[in-house]
Amino acid sequence: MERQTINLDSIDAYNKLYGLPTHHPLVSVVDLKKSTQGVNHVRMKYGVYALFLKNGVYCSIKYGRRHYDYQEGSVVSFSPGQIIDVDMEKLEIGPDVTGLIFHPDLIYGTPLGDKIASFHFFDYSQMEALHLSEDERTIFTDCLDKIRKEAEHPVDHHSAALLSANIQLLLEYLHRFYDRQFITRHKVNSDVVAQFERNLKEYYDRDIHKDMMPSVAYFADLASLSPSYFGDLIKKETGITAKEMISQHLVSVAKHRLATSSDDISIIAYDLGFQYPAHFTRLFKRVTGQSPRQYRDLIGQN
Repeated sequence: MERQTINLDSIDAYNKLYGLPTHHPLVSVVDLKKSTQGVNHVRMKYGVYALFLKNGVYCSIKYGRRHYDYQEGSVVSFSPGQIIDVDMEKLEIGPDVTGLIFHPDLIYGTPLGDKIASFHFFDYSQMEALHLSEDERTIFTDCLDKIRKEAEHPVDHHSAALLSANIQLLLEYLHRFYDRQFITRHKVNSDVVAQFERNLKEYYDRDIHKDMMPSVAYFADLASLSPSYFGDLIKKETGITAKEMISQHLVSVAKHRLATSSDDISIIAYDLGFQYPAHFTRLFKRVTGQSPRQYRDLIGQN
């Protein structure tokens, strides 16, 4: 059966889907247990930011290629532009889901508006949900309660600043909780890093995509992770970004070619996937402190 696509371009559009009241045009704290209607087997195109805390044993989350079941609650997040397929179990009452939705217009010109891009978890997939402890869930719901009370307060010239500040507080807590989750999943994450290193080596050893630069998205896909989550995982585990790891390996391969062949530097650059040799020279010099030609001349003197 073909899915109906629903455009969630406003707070009211979301609330109407579930029969919930709209107290503020740009933000809403939702409790789907109070919903008077629901939707199923639909495709939602988000035009708003959204965070949902899902409780109960019916919630199964896939992380990478493994499944994790967390009874204590999990948080999923969406950002404008994301498209999500919804398939929900039929329940006698609304699902045990609470959350926050807010429109980008709410945070324009605020400190949160300047910082929103740094909360990478909005770009994580549903497979990379945040799993909360009981104490963390209490903090989450307390933050939601403050936002709800402010959203239901009559609008005045303080409203936007207070709502934005309280939403940012919640996001800062979620950032902390994700950092904790990266730490507690060290064993799983270290396996991802080790596989990334093997895939990176194999990329050039086997000429998997000759004449094409390897991308973070390519290796994230091999790990069944979103590029944002994969990038954050690599940075947490290694201290450097996935892009920097790719650059370092690429330079290592280039050094071997420069030292063991007489191939023209432009040929090496093209073989490594650079469209322009100057870009290769710039990267090589940034990583090593010398140009490819200087490196080759130095090796030839030894």
